Amino acid sequence: MTPKDLEKRAELTIWPGAAPAQTRRGRPFSTLREALAAAVDALHDPETQPWIVTEDGDILSPHWIRANRDVARQR
Repeated sequence: MTPKDLEKRAELTIWPGAAPAQTRRGRPFSTLREALAAAVDALHDPETQPWIVTEDGDILSPHWIRANRDVARQR
């Protein structure tokens, strides 16, 4: 992940952690940095599972988001 990647569009979907699978619609963000910050905020609720799909088609899991939570705050 490069700093330039953080400025590309991304979509965040937050799934309920313990509930049965349901259809969810993603929320678009103008930058991956914004989507990552929102996903990190969602991690405060242990019942949620945030997933991000980047403009380039990469899928970022809750585990990846936790491991890279400080990236959203960097400039």
